[in-house]
Amino acid sequence: MTTPDAVARARPIELVVFDVDGVLTDGKLWSIPAGEGNAVAEIKGFSAHDGIGFGLARRAGLKIGIVTKRTTESVARRMRDLRVDYLHQGVDRKFEALQAIWTASGCGETQTCCMGDDIVDLPMINRSGLAAAPANARPELLKAAHFVAAHAGGDGAARDLIEFILKSKGIWDRVLRQYLAAPEPDYAALAAAEEVQQ
Repeated sequence: MTTPDAVARARPIELVVFDVDGVLTDGKLWSIPAGEGNAVAEIKGFSAHDGIGFGLARRAGLKIGIVTKRTTESVARRMRDLRVDYLHQGVDRKFEALQAIWTASGCGETQTCCMGDDIVDLPMINRSGLAAAPANARPELLKAAHFVAAHAGGDGAARDLIEFILKSKGIWDRVLRQYLAAPEPDYAALAAAEEVQQ
């Protein structure tokens, strides 16, 4: 679902910022015992479709940012593997993190798209040129969004958004051809191999 002005809003986008839980994941938090005492590790499931979407976005020259309230090693590792440009974990005030990304990237409101699923994301969503939400977002986010993905969080919503932006810019066919001609390497596998060698 899109608002009538969504395509026009998508054309100037150069920076796409995502929440994690409920956007890049299905929102479930899995905690398992880790090490000694009461230590726990948090496990998250990410969509491979979204990962390819990030690669397509990079080919198009888009910058990717992540702003999330929680802090976990699983997010840090996945975002390293996806080579995101800006990662902000443990964020209570998401708009302040967005402002920091603007400073670092040189982008502003009209060049920014934010995707969130819950009310803590509204300060970012309301200040972005293109506001986006996954299909299963809370009603307040669905109401604020210019673009609502066909898929739920953790099930390809980020990929839906990236494809919409690239198609709105008129560069989808070119980026797809470039990606298919030379797909990106499996950065996670390369990183794992480097760890083994060390």
